[in-house]
Amino acid sequence: MPHTMFCQPIIYWWQYTSIDWGNLDIAMRILLAEDEKELSNALTAILKHNNYSVDAVYDGADALDYGLSSNYDIIILDIMMPKLSGLEVLKRLREKGIQTPILMLTAKAEIEDRINGLDLGADDYLSKPFAMGELLARIRAMGRRKSEFTPNVIAVGNISLNKENYELSNGRDSLRLGNKEYQMLEMLMVNPKRLISTEQFMERIWGYDAQAEINVVWVYISYLRKKLDSLEANVKIKAVRGVGYQLEIHEVQV
Repeated sequence: MPHTMFCQPIIYWWQYTSIDWGNLDIAMRILLAEDEKELSNALTAILKHNNYSVDAVYDGADALDYGLSSNYDIIILDIMMPKLSGLEVLKRLREKGIQTPILMLTAKAEIEDRINGLDLGADDYLSKPFAMGELLARIRAMGRRKSEFTPNVIAVGNISLNKENYELSNGRDSLRLGNKEYQMLEMLMVNPKRLISTEQFMERIWGYDAQAEINVVWVYISYLRKKLDSLEANVKIKAVRGVGYQLEIHEVQV
């Protein structure tokens, strides 16, 4: 395959087809914030080709909005963007408690930008021009680091979810969730205050090319509600019409 490159900035596509497909997390979701639309389109196409799910935005304001309202595995921020810089987006996300791994992209070579980004909480840094294979390798490494530091048990309200055996427990009783039930409840419990849309569930759990009808999400939400009720959970799945679902904790009255 001949090498392909863009100018202003330059990115090389070579070697991206030699990725080890077996090591990819097929469900991984990436937020890509890059104001150069030609570059963004190319990156999005290659990332999707490598089985990543990608939301692309073109300015810092949208990057902040998406980063705060959705559940991503990795966020890629260009430093120089309209409305808000990548550094400002990074700063605000960290101030809001968003701990998603963040990779900064920049056309600048100055060490000061790297220092500022790392001090504000960036996890990695990549200067343009870069080889696509290197970007993909960094994404995989960040995904591995995230999984290493993610606790095996998630707790919300009076319930906990074990990520190793898919067991949902209230401390006294427990039950085992199916694979899709587990993935759906994990998304809700990791971000209990955030709304997750039906489309996000479909994309993350069933994938872009799934043949399932969109109402399958409602079916699995119903399954989860019954299981939460059976455990006398004080956590409920709340539906916001036309928007999505989120967890709601009902305090026990003494």
